[in-house]
Amino acid sequence: MIFSFLRDNARWVAGGFLLTFFSSFGQTYFISLSAGEIRAEYGLSHGGFGTLYMLATLASAATLPQIGKIVDRISVASTVLLSAPVLAIACLLMAWSTSLVLLVLSVYLLRLFGQGMFTHIAMTAMGRWFAAQRGRAISLTAIGVNFGEALFPISFVGVAALVGWRGSWLVAAGVLLLIALPAIYSLLKKERTPQSVVQDPNRPAVRDWTRGEVIRDPLFWAALTGVMAPAFIGTTIFFHQVYLSELRGWPPSVFAASFAIMSSMTILFALVAGQLVDRFTATRLLPIFLVPLSLSCFVLASTEAPWGAYLFMAFMGISYGFSSTLFGALWPELYGAKHLGGIRSLIVAFMVFGTAMGPGVTGALIDIGVPYPTQITAMGLYCVMISVVLIQVSRKALKRQAAVA
Repeated sequence: MIFSFLRDNARWVAGGFLLTFFSSFGQTYFISLSAGEIRAEYGLSHGGFGTLYMLATLASAATLPQIGKIVDRISVASTVLLSAPVLAIACLLMAWSTSLVLLVLSVYLLRLFGQGMFTHIAMTAMGRWFAAQRGRAISLTAIGVNFGEALFPISFVGVAALVGWRGSWLVAAGVLLLIALPAIYSLLKKERTPQSVVQDPNRPAVRDWTRGEVIRDPLFWAALTGVMAPAFIGTTIFFHQVYLSELRGWPPSVFAASFAIMSSMTILFALVAGQLVDRFTATRLLPIFLVPLSLSCFVLASTEAPWGAYLFMAFMGISYGFSSTLFGALWPELYGAKHLGGIRSLIVAFMVFGTAMGPGVTGALIDIGVPYPTQITAMGLYCVMISVVLIQVSRKALKRQAAVA
């Protein structure tokens, strides 16, 4: 069935996949490949570059809700035409800048248009263009990030060995302008029919909420407490992975090898979640996606043997896979598709804010003597508590959908 779906919708799914794939240029893991050289050339300490990066990321999170609304006003292809060149300019600034001001501007634009807009455009388009098969479309789009994680780091290292780290950013700008932009534009310039709001006759009707109405909806804020958890917890633990390895006495290779497990599980369960969302709806699946994340935290907090890292990554991958698909499908189910761009940009901004604050908050707690394993246990308990909250969110949302129908 997935093959017939791909045959009929290949261009749109491929366009969404490429958007999340090339969002890698603004993701933390890609930017951090140059962290050592950046600190050396600009005379920054670890803390100095971390603070700079946090502030630039927070600024991008504050900007995204305003820029993200553009997806509701112009076509997806036109939004790509505007966003891709700015992301390429950010890469050029990273390659050419010699001042801290330009470095901050570069990181800000990379985060805003890479992690922010490219992912936002992809998920908004899939949420708007698909209804009955929305889960499949979003899951196939979301795994572009994971393919980027698998391919770009080794590619960057290889290119940097030939032309230096600044030269690698020049290559990234060229790839965006010469490959990514024309490919994505050609795939998405023809919008899927229907072009705006779609209705699935087998599901309850959903009225189109404005962003102002969504902000005043208590269910939105309750759901957001769960939505932010994977990004906050994952970024925090990965940021402090060296410290945790030192606590456990693990060699650096333990965490490095375990990332392959997480990526594999994320891709697998993103596709599984796509099938489940199409069958049961994202609203019904909402209460379960944090359960694997809570287990991952409990395993990592309590296990000193190296296998704990591998099991942690396996459970983390399951939760990441579910969340990457679920979050794309949930919001159009709850609030309709007409204003989806503005609504999603607000949500993504909160998630980016969480990824910026997590490492700093936990680092401060470590500095004042709060044991890191204790903090990880608290993250697991938070997931359990919020899962109970999400049961109520799911029930109330389903009742509201039934009332509309």
